[in-house]
Amino acid sequence: MVAIGAGALLLGTAVVPTRPVADDGKEKIEAAKAPLAAVTPAARQRIDYAALDARLNKLMERPSMVGLTVGIVENGRITFLKGYGETLAGSGEAVTPQTVFRWASVSKGAASTMVAKLAEQGKVDLSAPVAQYSESLKLPGGAEQRATVGDVLSHRVGLYRNAYDNKLEEGQSAASLRSQFAQLNLICQPGTCWSYGNIAYDAASEIVERQTGRPYEEALRRNLFDPIGMASASASREGLISSPSWAHPHNAGRREVELTDAYYRVPAAGGINSNIKDLALWMLAQMGQMPGVVSPNVLQAIQAPVVETPRQRGRLRKFLERLGTAWYGYGWRSYDYAGHRIVGHRGGLNGYRSLILFDPKLNSGVVAMWNSNTNQPGGLEFEVMDMIYQLPFRDWLDVDASGAAVAAVPEEADQENSGTSAR
Repeated sequence: MVAIGAGALLLGTAVVPTRPVADDGKEKIEAAKAPLAAVTPAARQRIDYAALDARLNKLMERPSMVGLTVGIVENGRITFLKGYGETLAGSGEAVTPQTVFRWASVSKGAASTMVAKLAEQGKVDLSAPVAQYSESLKLPGGAEQRATVGDVLSHRVGLYRNAYDNKLEEGQSAASLRSQFAQLNLICQPGTCWSYGNIAYDAASEIVERQTGRPYEEALRRNLFDPIGMASASASREGLISSPSWAHPHNAGRREVELTDAYYRVPAAGGINSNIKDLALWMLAQMGQMPGVVSPNVLQAIQAPVVETPRQRGRLRKFLERLGTAWYGYGWRSYDYAGHRIVGHRGGLNGYRSLILFDPKLNSGVVAMWNSNTNQPGGLEFEVMDMIYQLPFRDWLDVDASGAAVAAVPEEADQENSGTSAR
């Protein structure tokens, strides 16, 4: 094991173990965190960690950056965990791999995974009307009888983009707002167009609670977090601020902003917190490395492309040299990137940003979280994928340029316009 700076963990190149893996995934968790001495050509290390660390240190010189935490999985092993900067600007409290951040919209993948697990157990039918499982979601013209559970998880219920998010931020309850959707007009019939939303998506938390008989956070902990080994993960404001080390939210000018509970009230859409190690473990599970917790059937259900989202390519236009078709599944995005299929999601709340991106075939990818309203670190995911694919270097982080950091919208970074359905 080689250390890189304070609060860092860099593991030597490792290979996927050849010994059998227990069904409950515990051996896989321990194997993922421990380096192995043997290296096979098929699992050779491709990421230059020293070079990447230097670029991240350069990124932290940007005036909009406060704190950042990064994790990398290569060949099915956690190979890099490191914190940069401060939990609170000017505090001197360093971000470490133990510092807890908010996942923001990366949380949607946990909701879809939990619902798909219930479907695998025969407790939910993803193709059934959502009205069978959610009492609060009411759509115009009784469309909740036509919109399926899968439509909810893929943002295809027919409402306009981010419907009533402003009212959620004003303090209204999510359940009440879902019932008020009946007063609106549909922009399309359910299942025929794509339009991103948080409050409708959070019907997933109601589905989980009704089918498990437990509060949403407890259901996640029992069925996902604890079996995976995610000891720091929670889905509440209290879970964040009670952590021994937690990242405070900031604007792009490094000023602390209020930590509100609005999106904790839609936990399926944006309520999860954890440290970077646990987010890396989550990525391992989504790669199929813990089949006793998240089965191949569940992964196929949630990660399969459902609806094409061409405007997502517009939002990521700086990467179009290599970025092809963009899709949305159930709480997960997928892309064609330089001929490879990659899966991930981004997230953003006022004062926080997050990302997860991986190649499920190569069992390699990156996770990151930071506590300021800048999108600049988003280029990290593609710099890491370029190293994995041995592609020519591009300064996706823009740290070699002299321009200022890129400011982002103050709330959900995943707010987007509608796309067209694949069906």
